[in-house]
Amino acid sequence: MPVENKNPWEEYQVAHIPGAVFFDIDSIVDRTTDLPHMLPSEEAFAAAVSALGIKNQDKVIVYDGKGFFSAPRVWWMFRVFGHNKVWVLDGGLPQWRASGFDLGSASPDDAVLKSKTANKAVERVYNGELTNTITFQTEFQPHLFWTLEKVAHNVDAKSYQQVDARSKGRFDGVAPEPREGVRSGHIPGSKCVPFPEMFDDAPRLLSADELRQKFQQAGISLNHPIVVSCGSGVTACILALGLYRIGKHDVPVYDGSWTEWEAQSDSDYPKATTTA
Repeated sequence: MPVENKNPWEEYQVAHIPGAVFFDIDSIVDRTTDLPHMLPSEEAFAAAVSALGIKNQDKVIVYDGKGFFSAPRVWWMFRVFGHNKVWVLDGGLPQWRASGFDLGSASPDDAVLKSKTANKAVERVYNGELTNTITFQTEFQPHLFWTLEKVAHNVDAKSYQQVDARSKGRFDGVAPEPREGVRSGHIPGSKCVPFPEMFDDAPRLLSADELRQKFQQAGISLNHPIVVSCGSGVTACILALGLYRIGKHDVPVYDGSWTEWEAQSDSDYPKATTTA
């Protein structure tokens, strides 16, 4: 998050699971928008993943330094581009540490080169330049990816239940957003399920029964379609992961999320707040 002033690349270099490559969600992105970490084009994703040495036949396990934060976003990205052999490591690096497993504390030259090459490959694609050999083939899954227009249509149609992963304060409009110049509030008709409710203090993902209860307590019907959003498309993927565990495998993520919605005109894209 912007207010944290963290450097994930440095954190990876200090400690990571041996053999892990570094996937940069702020570089493997759509370079045509100012919105943060938006989904890249198929060609850009294929070029980056190929540079990381990942092939279609590979099984991919994703983790992050917090346990549950950005890893589900990468899990969703792979699924959007047709790669279903992907898992999130339950509890991420904190659980790996707590379990006493070995950590890598030096970045091998190969890992550094792969990460830099992946980021450069994305840049080359958006500059219209030839990229290195593509070894990873994508197959876009449009039902997992929602745009501003789809959400705007759904506000009126109400065919999908909109679920927001941000904190209740931000959702209600009483706590500030972490990004400067962005008002808090929510998309009309949305319900709030803050993303930390998907896991325990360990952190580990809750059981299917516990997850069902969380959504039902928020007034969400698990028998009807759901679309998820958040501040900028990252923590919404944690909700998508929780819903996946309880059998809802086709939940789309609104990629631009509140950061994109809030920036539009209020007359065309209304904003809601919650008062006591």
